[in-house]
Amino acid sequence: MAKIFLTPSFTFMAVIALFPVIYAVWMSMYQITGFRQEFTGFGNYSQLLSDGGFYNAIRNTFVFTTVSVAFEFVIGLMFALIMNQAFRGQGITRAIILVPWVIPTAVAAQVWRYMFSDNPGFVNGLLGTSINWLNDPTWSMVGIITADVWKTAPFVALLLLAGLQTIPREYYEAAEVDGAGAWRRFWSITLPLLRPAIIVALLFRTVDALRMFDFAYVFAGYSNSLATLSVYTQRYLYAEPELGYANALSTATFIIVMIVGIFFIRLMGQQTVGSEKGKKK
Repeated sequence: MAKIFLTPSFTFMAVIALFPVIYAVWMSMYQITGFRQEFTGFGNYSQLLSDGGFYNAIRNTFVFTTVSVAFEFVIGLMFALIMNQAFRGQGITRAIILVPWVIPTAVAAQVWRYMFSDNPGFVNGLLGTSINWLNDPTWSMVGIITADVWKTAPFVALLLLAGLQTIPREYYEAAEVDGAGAWRRFWSITLPLLRPAIIVALLFRTVDALRMFDFAYVFAGYSNSLATLSVYTQRYLYAEPELGYANALSTATFIIVMIVGIFFIRLMGQQTVGSEKGKKK
């Protein structure tokens, strides 16, 4: 009976989720110029596979994703451990840590771009350097990663904090009685029991980072040197309109994100199965 009642909801969700994907795949089979459409089959995908800009966008996307998610996890875990402690001013500390997450990304991107610019040169003045943050591709990537880590590490911290609060205090008390120090308790209790929350946090952040648009676009516009997959797709939607090719890029991005998502979901499934076996033992 429950399945009967849930069927309409699942059907509606499937239509909403699948229609844009199917439509994008269909449109990617056409060469679209103004109001003229010409069916080209896999012509756009052949162009994509020989497009150096596409491979550059993949490289930029994966460099950004790998480095930013790694830093966000480490910093987010540190924040979560701090927020999980009982101390005076705990509420204020949590609020301060979470402030960057509630700031709109477009606003944060503009603020960070201003700070990295030569005028007034806030970051260079703070570091005592003369780095061309906005025009040098390598340093621009460093700037984008820095801004994204500042913005998103609190979100990772929030997810990990939820996981920390599910760990029974009795485990830590028993470990203290056995003489285990803080570092030993972290490696033997906290980290293993936090693994499901870690996987969820990495899933959310990795999938989101692969689709990153705001920071790259605000920092460098459509510049190939810093374009991510989302920025590169946007370029062929508006700056150099080739709607068929833009849909091919969107489809390729979707496939990449889907593969990564499936990997993490399978990882979560293995973790769940392992936890159930552990409980039975």
